[in-house]
Amino acid sequence: MAFARPLFEKGEINRAGEILVDRRSATSEERAWAQSVLSNYRACHAYPINTFQALLRKKLKTIDADALVAQRLKRAPSVLLKLRRFKDMKLARMQDIGGLRAVVGSIRNVRELEREYRNASFKHILVSAKDYIAEPKADGYRSIHLIYKYQNPLAPQYNGLQLELQLRTKLQHAWATAVETMGTFLGQALKSGQGERSWREFFLAASAALAVVEKCPPVPGYEAMSKEDIARQVSGLERDLRVLDKLNSFAIAADRILTQSGSGTYNLVVLNSSERTVSIRPFALARLDEANAAYAEVEARAASGEAVEAVLVAAGPVDALRKAYPNYFLDTQAFVAQIRKLINSVGA
Repeated sequence: MAFARPLFEKGEINRAGEILVDRRSATSEERAWAQSVLSNYRACHAYPINTFQALLRKKLKTIDADALVAQRLKRAPSVLLKLRRFKDMKLARMQDIGGLRAVVGSIRNVRELEREYRNASFKHILVSAKDYIAEPKADGYRSIHLIYKYQNPLAPQYNGLQLELQLRTKLQHAWATAVETMGTFLGQALKSGQGERSWREFFLAASAALAVVEKCPPVPGYEAMSKEDIARQVSGLERDLRVLDKLNSFAIAADRILTQSGSGTYNLVVLNSSERTVSIRPFALARLDEANAAYAEVEARAASGEAVEAVLVAAGPVDALRKAYPNYFLDTQAFVAQIRKLINSVGA
């Protein structure tokens, strides 16, 4: 069987999360056990994700044939950061360990896809829906999140696992990519609303400008500002921080993308930000357990201080990977082009 099967009860999963968050009070044996629990629990989400991605691709054929679809298992550092930020959070209740993303060309397509899911007749249970386009987050993040509890009588061992489906436009995707890329090089969790105030202010203003472009509700703090005033604020912050120059300098050259031979349903993408290289290692579905083990090994290297970030994804060939996960290729061209266009519009 290629897909991992659940090996632990909810109480054990939650206990593992507690150990990994507060490592100092645990023995080395307990930490090793907790890591094995997290690895298994995360890997179990691959089966439900695979079911959902097939349906998502089917729906997109009639809504937006050029849409990007990606699926991923949440990175262990991101899991632990979330457990630390939200003190009442339990690992077994975390809703986005398994995630899918659809990136479409317009707000209209986002809304059409959202309606398709809200009106779906499948057995999976919609347990939460967050519309961060109608009501953007305080840091400027915009997207729609639909959380489903998996239900399948043919695979009951996975019932109850939760998946997050993100629906966003290409502009929203470009903004989120730039935030993650800059966060990587600043060593700041900008994606989680942390980090230097000046950088957070820039990305909030940039999101406000993109919301105007997409004719969407304003982000917090920009409700009373005109399009021109927002553009001028973006321009001033960009000039002070030299954002576009920095983002352009991060881009990884094509000859620094190291792709191992072979093909597979899954790809382990590893960014080494100090060496400015990306390695892509393909895994066939039958080797998914090996892929999860390799994923855990790279995360262990990161935990020991190595400047590497990994993600295990299914998004097709390299070109599709770059579009679906541009932050792992430090590719922010779409965001840079849009912000430069905005700055030029006000003659700044």
